[in-house]
Amino acid sequence: MASRAPAATGRLLVGFRKWYYNAAGFNKIGLMRDDTIHEDGDVKEALRRLPEKVYNDRMFRLKRALDLSMKQAVLPKEQWTQYEEDVHYLEPYLEEVIRERKEVEEWSKK
Repeated sequence: MASRAPAATGRLLVGFRKWYYNAAGFNKIGLMRDDTIHEDGDVKEALRRLPEKVYNDRMFRLKRALDLSMKQAVLPKEQWTQYEEDVHYLEPYLEEVIRERKEVEEWSKK
């Protein structure tokens, strides 16, 4: 019986994440989670490092979302970004940029 508790908790957590993902609403205008990250210096550098196709796909999603927002509309439900399809495409680049920045800061202290 005790072995089922973690599995049930895991399913509950995934269910909550999916609910929160849909409640946030950005998926209804075709955005992915990484499209919504505030663009500070680290994010701008990570964006600069993206492969061209990934960057162009991001720009398409942002322009479409801006257009929908101005029209106060959402995409048809079958076109919403699904939780399972949302790829964290920017995260690896952002982690690398932050790691490099911290490394430079450490070297500067010496």
